[in-house]
Parts: sequence; C-alpha cells; structure tokens
Amino acid sequence: MSGSYDVAIIGTGRVGLPLALAFADRGLRVLGIDHDPSILAAVREGRMPFEEPGATEVLARVSRAGRITWSDRVAEAAAATHVVTTLGTPSFSHIEIDLSQIRSVLDELLPHLRPGQSLTLRSTIAPRTTEFVAGYLQKHRGLVAGEDIFVAHAPERIAAGKFFDEIVSLPCIVGGVGERSGEVVGELFSVFGAPIVQTTAVQAELAKIWTNILRYATFALPNLLMMDCEQYDANVFEVIDLINRDYPRGGMAQPGFTAGTCLRKDFAFSEERSNAPGMLLAVSRVNESVPLFLVEGMKRRLGSLSGKKVAVLGLAFKSATDDERDSLAHKLIRLLERELADIAVHDPWVVGPTMPLEDAVAGADAVVVATNHPEFCAVATLSAIAAGASADALVVDPWDCWNAGQVFGYAAELVALASPV
Repeated sequence: MSGSYDVAIIGTGRVGLPLALAFADRGLRVLGIDHDPSILAAVREGRMPFEEPGATEVLARVSRAGRITWSDRVAEAAAATHVVTTLGTPSFSHIEIDLSQIRSVLDELLPHLRPGQSLTLRSTIAPRTTEFVAGYLQKHRGLVAGEDIFVAHAPERIAAGKFFDEIVSLPCIVGGVGERSGEVVGELFSVFGAPIVQTTAVQAELAKIWTNILRYATFALPNLLMMDCEQYDANVFEVIDLINRDYPRGGMAQPGFTAGTCLRKDFAFSEERSNAPGMLLAVSRVNESVPLFLVEGMKRRLGSLSGKKVAVLGLAFKSATDDERDSLAHKLIRLLERELADIAVHDPWVVGPTMPLEDAVAGADAVVVATNHPEFCAVATLSAIAAGASADALVVDPWDCWNAGQVFGYAAELVALASPV
C-alpha cells in the first residue's frame, strides 16, 4: 500500500474537504476519509455538502481527473505518504480539551503507520497536544518524531467562505516536533504557494488559539458597551463613532452575535491552565448574554412576548455562510420559546426548514436580525419588513445593518433613518 496516495485527509468537513480538494487540484493523489455517510454520498455524486465558493467546480475537476478517492476507513490513510487530520476537538464542560476523536484515530492508525510518513494536526488543539501525539506514537509504536515519523501542527486559520483565496495567501504556520518534522510538513503545504512560517509545535498551537481569543475578546467589548448604553439610555453606535472618529487609538468594533464553533470553544483551551482563571470566561459570558439582552430589550418595549409573533432573520453564525454550528441564533430562538412567543425563521443561506422572508415577517410584532447576511442589509429588506409586519413592529438590529443607528427601533422609524450599506 506504500505510496498509493500522496496525502490522506481524515475528516472531510468544512476544514478537511476544501483542503482535500485543493491538494488534488494541485496534482496530488488524495484520499478523503470521513465516517459521515451523507458527506461521502454527496462528494461521490459531485455535490458539496455545504457552501464554499468555488468548491463545486474544483470537486468536479479533480473527480474527472481521478485524483481524489473517498473512504470511511481511517486505517486506509496509512496508504498515504502524508496524513492530515481535521478532527473535531471539542472541550468538556469541565474546561478541558476532549481528545477522544484524536485518540480514536491514532489507535486505528497505529498498526499501519510506517517510517517516513508525516502526521499533521490541522484542527485547533490545546497547547502540548502535538507533543502528546508524538509521544503516543513513540510509546505505542516506537516511532520517534522528527526521525522515524514527522509530526506537526499546521493550524487552519482560513475564514469560512474564503478557503480558495486564503489557502494561497495566508502564511501557513508549521510547528514540528523533532528535527525534521517542520521541514517535511512545510514542503507538503508549500504546494499552495503561501509563505511557510516555521516554529515550534506549542507556539503554533498558541498562535491559533489566541488568534481566535483575540477576535472573541475584541467583539465582547462592543457587546458590553451595547448593554451599558441600554442602561444609560445612550446610543451605542453614536458612542462607537465618538470613540473611533479621527482618533489614532480608536478601533472599537461593532456589536453583534459573536459565535461559531471556533470562537465559542477555543478560549477553553487556554482557560484549562490559565494564569488568569476566569478572565476569558467573563469574555464568553458577555458574548453569550447578547441573545438574552435582546429578548429583555424586546420585553421592555413590547411587554409580555407571549403570543406575539417574532420573526428571526438568520440562523448562520456569521454573514454569507450556511454554517449554523454554535450559532447564537438558536439560543435566541430557545429564549423566545420560553417567553411563549410565536417564532418565524428565515435564512436564505441555511438549507433547512425556514420560510420565505415575506411569510416570516407577515404580521410580526418584532423582527430580529440575528445574522447580518448581505441580503438582510439591503434597504429592500427593511422595506419588506415595514410593509409586511404590524404597524408598530419593533425591529432589533444589533448589527446596524441599514445604518439607521438603532439597536431597538420601529420599522417606520428605521425606514426614514436607513441608508444603503
């Protein structure tokens, strides 16, 4: 089986599948492995199981060329020179990384690995996990990282919807264990033409974790400011403008739902052994409280929500994606259900049981923009809300989609204030 494939990707979800396609598109022989039969069925039929611009065309191209094969058996990855894992790395409720998926894959690979192969961890992991993997291989197979087998962390830092642009432009961080691991894995990823930045494994792990923590904390500040402005009867968008306008040390971001799988869980990998325990938990608490803040704001303006129709626009965790993993829109909906509101949902990106915009907003007492999709930020959408919702409908827009400058505003008022974004 030696040399049957150049690279095997274990886990062909939103991280692994575009990576597998990109390798194959550069002429490598690729094996994509996943345990989800729906993903394998889709790609074998030439369909992408999720939205990623450009991916459908690449899938068709590499499939026609016969450069990619699919399997549900992890052990078959051992037929490749390079193995890249893009596995789920959740955290336990005890603020601790869950390594069960990584260990399961290692146990399946152990009998089949051979000297000269490389094993790259692509998913976000807690500090020292790459060294743990290297030690695990040495303990159970006697394979020394950097000599017999090449083990590295090459963290994924690409934004959803931008894979094929950023894989060729973002610097690729490679943190190897042992003398030659970084060199071998760096050579693999060099096919994309982006700069390769060599470092230690733990520094690569910390760089990825803190990339996400920086964004998570950065967005917590305007969210907390939004809540303070409600307390003091101030306008958060005007305050942010005062902070930023022509000030060299400004830079306050806009409020909104701050979520998604990476941002919501990755702080736990630092909190696990933090020198400032609780600091990042406080950041999380701010972002997690935004849905409740919006519900309470609606109640202050409308009274009881029981029996009132609330239209929720957006299920995805961020703009212009169909990815709803760990989206705070679902938390918002659950909170509204507990208030006995009648909920209607519309999302033009998410494949699922949502209704057309006109039906969702028809007769609504309140409309919440939960995701700042570009379709929602069009003035035409605000006009549709004003035309279809109740005469005094409350519109909740923490994103300031229409430049109306109101988190809580009434539809007719927002139409008068709105300007194209």
